[in-house]
Amino acid sequence: MIAAMFTNRYFRFAAGLTLIVLGSQASLAEDGILYIAGTQPAERPAQAPVITSISRDGAWYQHALHGIEQPYPYSLHFLENQGNWFSPFNHPGMNPPYDLRHWHTKP
Repeated sequence: MIAAMFTNRYFRFAAGLTLIVLGSQASLAEDGILYIAGTQPAERPAQAPVITSISRDGAWYQHALHGIEQPYPYSLHFLENQGNWFSPFNHPGMNPPYDLRHWHTKP
């Protein structure tokens, strides 16, 4: 009896998941979006956005250098070449006592 319940639930889940996947592919084809990321990783689609410039103002540097005292070490030179991608250096990490840059403490 338990095996029958498991099989029935599993079948429902698999059938539902299949319908969702097939339905989403049909809607993408209808909208004219034919590119799916990852199917051709060596090719960049023509309609993909392109970053032409990166602007870092004083507020960005103040945020990125939060909790670091001057003179700044040369090892932070990577910030000059930092693009718009995610960097864990610019975001709060672990809570105290491991919060060496005091991201989580209020002034």
